[in-house]
Amino acid sequence: MCLSNEVFIDPLTDFGFKRLFGEEESKPFLISFLNDLLPIEEKIISVEYKNLEKLGATPIDRKAVYDIYCVDAKNQEFIVELQRSPQRYFIERAIYYTTFPIQEQAIRGKWDFSLLPVYFVGILSFKVDIFTNPNYIHYCQIKDETNTIITNSLNLIYIELPKFKKTYKELSKHLEYWLYFFKESNTLQEIPKKFKDDILEEAFVRSKFLNLSSRDQTEYHKDLKYLRDYYNTIDTATWRGEQEGLKKGIEEGIKKGIEEGIKKGIKEGIKKGTEEGIKKGTEEGIKKGTEEGIKKGIEEGIKKGIEKTQIEIAKKLKQKGLDDESICELTKLNLKTIKELNNDKNS
Repeated sequence: MCLSNEVFIDPLTDFGFKRLFGEEESKPFLISFLNDLLPIEEKIISVEYKNLEKLGATPIDRKAVYDIYCVDAKNQEFIVELQRSPQRYFIERAIYYTTFPIQEQAIRGKWDFSLLPVYFVGILSFKVDIFTNPNYIHYCQIKDETNTIITNSLNLIYIELPKFKKTYKELSKHLEYWLYFFKESNTLQEIPKKFKDDILEEAFVRSKFLNLSSRDQTEYHKDLKYLRDYYNTIDTATWRGEQEGLKKGIEEGIKKGIEEGIKKGIKEGIKKGTEEGIKKGTEEGIKKGTEEGIKKGIEEGIKKGIEKTQIEIAKKLKQKGLDDESICELTKLNLKTIKELNNDKNS
């Protein structure tokens, strides 16, 4: 009984990938895909699957486990890896994996270090940060500063499936057929007409769920459940991270807002205080100036009034014939003022 609505199994599950590329009946599919993908002069005619597990030189050394590992008639070696989730050091991991078949090319006795090509193919369900261009396939080799290839012994090919966005109608190259198959086959209800009489039609037939044995159907659903649980776990972790980030962002925003508010409030307070101070200072200055003016005016008035009285007294004393020095002593006026009274009299 089919527990899903899929007519065709997902080739990007471990079960689906192995069934379509890792079994004896699947060799024609693998050969077709590699011939479409790899920039090799002579096409691959046949392949032989090799041991998927590579042990280190000593028991404590790390080992490597491949998804697909095979060799062709010319002893060219191919590692094909399906990677569904991002890994920080996936590029480095690919290089590490290729070191095992490279080292195994060493022969005992006299050897000139000549190496046959090793190809690593990574089929990725995610984008790699280092690849910033829009290309969905990246061919990497060892080159010098002039972009000259130093050796063809190490070849790394990365396929970023999320960047492949061609629709069924836009497919033109046979490699594009395979990439479309990877991304869309399990969403289809029937084999597309464009793939009829092509090796892709056979791949669709092999990936048909109802063509699986009961045991394989069960295994596929286990794999599918694991994959869905994995993506659900990632989604949950992402959601929790976003919630934590949002919470922290709000807290930081409130804290920053308060700090900015206090800072702005202090500036506004200083500005307002300065304005109020100037206004109050001006009012106080006017008030104080007025008071000082009135006080000074009174003092000046009194002084002027006293002086006027003294002058009147001095004039009367002058009329009685008193001398200037005596008048000066009696009125407390200066001698110059008294002499001016003489001039006023003569005029």
